[in-house]
This record gives sequence, structure tokens and C-alpha cells, in this order.
Amino acid sequence: MSHVLTLIAPPGQISPGMITRIRDALAALGADPSAPDWLAEGEAVDLPFSGLDPDQAAAAARAALQAAPVDTIAQPVEGRRKRLLIADMDSTIVTSETLDELAAYAGLKERVAEITRRSMNGELDFSAALRERVAMLKGLALDALEATWRETHLMPGARALVRTMSANGAHCALASGGFTFFTGRVAELCGFQSHHSNTLIDDGKVLSGTVAEPIFDRDAKLATLTRLAAEKGLSMSATIAVGDGANDLAMIGAAGLGVAYRAKPVVASAARARVDHADLRALLYAQGYRATEILAD
Repeated sequence: MSHVLTLIAPPGQISPGMITRIRDALAALGADPSAPDWLAEGEAVDLPFSGLDPDQAAAAARAALQAAPVDTIAQPVEGRRKRLLIADMDSTIVTSETLDELAAYAGLKERVAEITRRSMNGELDFSAALRERVAMLKGLALDALEATWRETHLMPGARALVRTMSANGAHCALASGGFTFFTGRVAELCGFQSHHSNTLIDDGKVLSGTVAEPIFDRDAKLATLTRLAAEKGLSMSATIAVGDGANDLAMIGAAGLGVAYRAKPVVASAARARVDHADLRALLYAQGYRATEILAD
């Protein structure tokens, strides 16, 4: 079979009846689906098929699922396992927006979070919005960074994703519009081999309200993806990128497998692959990893 449709869901959510409905839907469109192959019982299953465009197959599966909490990713079988992962950090690898949480210590969380929301949905220029938010934090004591870090939590499946891909020879990199203070710690906690982000300027005691130039933005994320792929001697088809905000769209669109993870509407509507229900292990199942191959989170 030339293609595979992977169904991924929270544990226990995929039933044999769902699989039957989807296989029937694919067959009705002229596809030739073969027997299901469980990657994790009740949680992830491959449905190999041929004779149908993968985007059509994914759309047919979503229609057959009738709003069930199941993610669908269709792609060619060849080159399915990727050798380079580029991941956004905020609201992707960690559960929060670290700049918004930092702003809470200045009593500005709601104001900053609204700018973040609009920026991540593509309504504002990212670089201008970042400078505006950082300027609002001028004079904030540096211990607020440590306090914010103590309240930062990994997204479920984040460590499993990075550890498993790294153990299988992939390079894993964070590419964040956030700050090196956090990306360095997240990289160490998860096992990312490199991290790329912005740098907050301070005087040793308080934040200056500025960020080092140039801003690490949408274009910089894409440049990091292409540069790392070239350095590793990889084609873009051997890469996977994941993120949730508008500044992730360029790298998501360029990667061999670009995934919108619990993403903002503008990103979810543009990405060819999206994960709305499962945790980050979904990116491993999408690459054909079985539950028995996935390292502990």
C-alpha cells in the first residue's frame, strides 16, 4: 500500500466500529484499504490504503468519525519516520504561554495575554507584538523568571516524543518565539539537542524591557528548519515540525510532516495534519512507532 491513514486518540477511544466505518468510507471513494494494524490498542491504529489522495482520505475519515475525539493523519508510507524534529515551545511542548505567565508578576497577565492571543492567531505582526509585550515588563525583577519556571509544566507526551525520536537517531530542536531562559531549561528537561529563541535583556537585577535583535520569528523558525536539515544532509521530506501559532505556519508548511497541535484557528485551518485530541505521542504514532517502542514520558 502506498499510503497510510493513522487514527490517534486518547486511550480507549478508538473502536472497531469506527474503523469499519472509515474503511467503508475510503472504499466508497475508490480506495483500496487493507487490514488495520494496531500501534496501541484502542489508542492508535494504521489503516494502509492506495488509490486515493491522502487529503481526501483524511477528510473522509473525519466525516465518518462524526465528531468523535479522534485525530486523523494521512500520508505516504515511504519516508514516514523523520530524522529531524522542530518544535514550538509555548502551548506546544509546555502547557502555558511563558511570557503571559511572566507578565502575571507585573500584574499585566490579562493585557499581555490578549496581545499574545491576537499575535498567535495572525492578527498582529509577531515581532512588533513581542517588543510591545516585553516593553511592558521593564523593571520586573529577575526572580520572576525563576518563579515562572517553577510553574511551567510539560505537555503530556513531550518527553516521550523527544526521547523516542532521539533514541532512533533524530535531531530534536526547539524553535520558539519565547526566551532562552525557558527554552534552555525545557531542552534539558526533554532532551532536545538544540534550542533557538529570543533573549531578554536585563541589567543583572531587573528586565530592561527590551529583547535582543534580530527577533526570532516566523521566518527564523523556517530558516532554522532548513538550516538544520541541510547540516544533517536531510531532505525536507525527512523533517517534522509542530506548533500552535501563526508564527509556526511557515515551518509547518515546509516540513515533510507539519502538524498543528491544539492550534489556533488560523493554524488548524492551514495545516495538512492536525492533532486536537491526543497528546504529543501522536507525532510518534503518525511516524509508525508502536506503543512498545515509545520511551517513558
